Amino acid sequence: MASFCSSFIMSFALLALVSGSANASLYTNFYSSSCPKLFDTVKCTVESAISKEARMGASLLRLFFHDCFVNGCDGSILLDDTSRFTGEKNAGPNKNSARGFEVIDKIKSAVEEVCPGVVSCADILAIAARDSVAILGGPIWDVKLGRRDARTASQSAANNDIPGPTSSLNQLISRFNALGLSTKDLVSLSGGHTIGQARCTTFRGHIYNDSNIDSYFARMRQSSCPRTSGSGDNNLAPLDLATPTFFDNHYFKNLIQKKGLLHSDQQLFNGGSTDSIVRTYSTNPTSFFADFSAAMIKMGNISPLTGSHGEIRKNCRRVN
Repeated sequence: MASFCSSFIMSFALLALVSGSANASLYTNFYSSSCPKLFDTVKCTVESAISKEARMGASLLRLFFHDCFVNGCDGSILLDDTSRFTGEKNAGPNKNSARGFEVIDKIKSAVEEVCPGVVSCADILAIAARDSVAILGGPIWDVKLGRRDARTASQSAANNDIPGPTSSLNQLISRFNALGLSTKDLVSLSGGHTIGQARCTTFRGHIYNDSNIDSYFARMRQSSCPRTSGSGDNNLAPLDLATPTFFDNHYFKNLIQKKGLLHSDQQLFNGGSTDSIVRTYSTNPTSFFADFSAAMIKMGNISPLTGSHGEIRKNCRRVN
């Protein structure tokens, strides 16, 4: 895979058209002229990363979520701390858990070889998230592009704006609605937890203190997540115990069986307004895939920087 990627990039480096655009909206064909080999270049690197570690697909998807929920989809989560600002990487929801930054670096380097100075890190993150889902068996959708990169980041915004694993259903609905995402979007996007893993510190309260959890499942998770805070905090467990590295609808089947790993997961099926949506997705994967794809496009439209706003970073970790 690595040798193929290298030869692919070399083959097309001289063919790229380096032209910019200042359109103020997002379009699926935004780079069709300025970077015609963009999608193949990104997919090549994402496939390589996932072939080495299937979990990386979930990590890239999560990066996109956490980027969009903080001041919009602007690549701010990728910025390292500087003397001017404390970035988002060390905020509570990201510290010791957000990962995949080195994969984004590799994608950016590959894209810069093909069409230097053209494609934003924010757009690369959006494409990588889509490709990760598709490679792991999920749906594919046309990503809208044209985002530009933020010149700053906010740790405080990341601490406040990303829904936490102890959130109630009302808190989840409220936060998603504030960003223009419906309750159905909330449930379908939560289905992204059909892949990936979570740290003991994020689900300890659910497996020890909540009653809306299957007792056998709770005991199983307790075996690798001690009750005492600080002990085994970083021990991992799959968010979907059935098919943790395959994107499907088992996450919703787990919720019906009271086997959601996080408190916030199980809130989606706990006698509330979202129960019926969970039931639908648990028996109709086609409906889930369609709604997830539509919700990802909506989420990708949250407050993007376009036109002359922001910049096209040369390095995703720092401003130009």
